[in-house]
Amino acid sequence: MTNLKNQLQNKANNTNQVKKASPSKGMEQLLTKMGGQIQKALPSMVSSERFQRVALTAFSNNTKLQQCDPMSFIAAMMQSAQLGLEPNTPLGQAYLIPYGKQVQFQIGYKGLLELAQRSGKIKTLYAHEVRENDTFDIDYGLNQTLIHKPLLKGDRGEVIGYYAVYHLDAGGNSFIFMTKDEVLEHAKRFSKKYNSGPWQTDFDAMAKKTVIKQLLKYAPLSIELQKATSMDETVKTEISDDMSLVKDEGIEAEFTELTDEGAELTDEGAEVENQQIEGQQVMDM
Repeated sequence: MTNLKNQLQNKANNTNQVKKASPSKGMEQLLTKMGGQIQKALPSMVSSERFQRVALTAFSNNTKLQQCDPMSFIAAMMQSAQLGLEPNTPLGQAYLIPYGKQVQFQIGYKGLLELAQRSGKIKTLYAHEVRENDTFDIDYGLNQTLIHKPLLKGDRGEVIGYYAVYHLDAGGNSFIFMTKDEVLEHAKRFSKKYNSGPWQTDFDAMAKKTVIKQLLKYAPLSIELQKATSMDETVKTEISDDMSLVKDEGIEAEFTELTDEGAELTDEGAEVENQQIEGQQVMDM
């Protein structure tokens, strides 16, 4: 009789553990159910399985992401999937950044270079920092010129600015220069997460991305690259008609809410119930 009681108790405990799924487990369930739709959004060279692992790792390693609205995370993740950029990896292609209870999608410097190279219009695209002891001169006007000779020996000094240059496949080129103060002003004005995230951990890369984005405003871009830059630093709370998912498909997963310290609460956990995924057009990459 005692053994039977123990077996029943163990079964009950196991059932409770399933009901109180951790945020990571709940997100894993959600990603698994969405595998087919994720694959539709991804470029052909990226597998759904790999992308799901990358996204789940990003979610599991950040308790602040786990506290965000799950569908906001999914929406940001799908933006990254559409562009074929791996989020929150050492590659620096893209970032999923918690912003209150929502998740912001942000393209990284290397991700922007990758997208530009895929566009078929831009032959080369690059950005560099300029330091105070470098030889640097620019001329705008009818005959634009840029000269930058980094100091090869000795102290190059502090960074004073950044520039970006593109060369088109069809011929022609252009450039733009921003002082460091201009970059700082732009970041503080337009970035919701300037005080945290990549602006604080990788300032140079974000500064180079900024000058590249400013330069690309005046470049003959492909529709795909235009759409990619418009997605940058956006927050979505649902899957809109610009995303690739099956409509009206109920997706359920269980989440246990976390406190700021990452401890589990004693309630049964929040559920993502019958999330209605709308709109369904894959962005051709």
